[in-house]
Amino acid sequence: MAGISLELDHSKYLATLASFQGGRVTGKVRQVVGLVMEVTGIRPFIGEICRVKTMDGRLLNAEVVGFRDRCTLLMPLEELKGISPGCPVLPTGKSFRLRVGPGLKGRVLDGLGRLLDSGLPPLPPGEGMEYPVDNSPPNPLERRPITQPLYTGVKAIDALLTCGEGQRVGIFSGSGVGKSTLLGMIARYSEADVNVIALIGERGREVGDFLYRQLGEDGLRRSVVVVATSDRPALERVMGSLVAMTIAEYFRDQGQRVVLMMDSVTRLCMAQREIGLAVGEPPTAKGYTPSVFAMLARYLERSGMGPRGSITGFYNVLVDGDDFTEPVADAARSTLDGHIVLSRKLASQNRYPAVDVLRSVSRLMPQVTSKEHRAAAGELRRLLSTYEEMEDLINIGAYTFGTREEVDRAVRKRPEIIKFLNQEPDQHYAGSETLAMLQRLAAAPEEV
Repeated sequence: MAGISLELDHSKYLATLASFQGGRVTGKVRQVVGLVMEVTGIRPFIGEICRVKTMDGRLLNAEVVGFRDRCTLLMPLEELKGISPGCPVLPTGKSFRLRVGPGLKGRVLDGLGRLLDSGLPPLPPGEGMEYPVDNSPPNPLERRPITQPLYTGVKAIDALLTCGEGQRVGIFSGSGVGKSTLLGMIARYSEADVNVIALIGERGREVGDFLYRQLGEDGLRRSVVVVATSDRPALERVMGSLVAMTIAEYFRDQGQRVVLMMDSVTRLCMAQREIGLAVGEPPTAKGYTPSVFAMLARYLERSGMGPRGSITGFYNVLVDGDDFTEPVADAARSTLDGHIVLSRKLASQNRYPAVDVLRSVSRLMPQVTSKEHRAAAGELRRLLSTYEEMEDLINIGAYTFGTREEVDRAVRKRPEIIKFLNQEPDQHYAGSETLAMLQRLAAAPEEV
């Protein structure tokens, strides 16, 4: 054995190991249970995008959502057709990112940020920049204070529930009470520079109705619409909400006033619940998993004021059976800066928008309105509350006029107040016009 060297050249082996980029190699699908793929042979991170090669040669995108028994759990961003045991899985080493730019205005995107509107040219190549869709909320110390009102063009909101620029407001209602119509009015008439509208979990028929009837050409021209209908995978519905928020953050970073509208937060939470149950989370309040409430708080905190621009959020919350204390509604109300309640009783009386002023509140209204505005709004609230308190007695004729001056005034003013609060969808009122009408309505008869 003399003359034989036992020293080996390790350089080529080290180069091969380095080429694996941190040990990431191709894995294989082990099994599919419900909406979740179990994959072996890879070591990705939570949120990483992997590509699965289907039996027909397609590359299906999936996101890492958890781990179990030395398997990686993937949830597809598309339909699971064509997946079988043994399909190769390639980690990309990246989380989901979105290219955003000014050319998105007037366009309709799907839940993964791909253009849905046909017949229009694609976005110019290289335009804009890439943003991660799962951004962290801004540093609280970098948020500018909310000091300016943002008028929506809706009298009931601007007069009695004034919203500040950068405020986050929930619109709480049951089904069929006019929340989509209200969102369309805000999109068309608000003072924002750009609207970002997320339609999450909606029926496909309602998407076209909203775009062409509620939003219209003028509203769409200054809006970006993200659509993830109810038939799409749960992860795509969650991604759709993140895509919309990411687009809003881009325009906020450009110094613009953005209005972000979502319909609805409830369906976003239901999609997150599907994901949580699929990966083995224990159900808690009404079947919602703990990750739902953690995700909801993190998501809502991403909107608001930034160092430059602002995101004013209007989030529809679909309450189950008109129960305003159900878990999602309760969690959203505690996080948001105010809530607008749409009443089925008012809608049945043909009063639109069916805003229940006495059960709604804007927490930031005192900070963005004048003393005169607050006094006039308070007077209208007192008149509405007084009438509601005595309504049964008035209706059966048991109240005698002249007994209480405050009740007499509430009865006399009632028709004017109802007329003021009602508004047709095609009617638009500037903020100054609404405030002038409010002052005249709240004035005592001898002051008119």
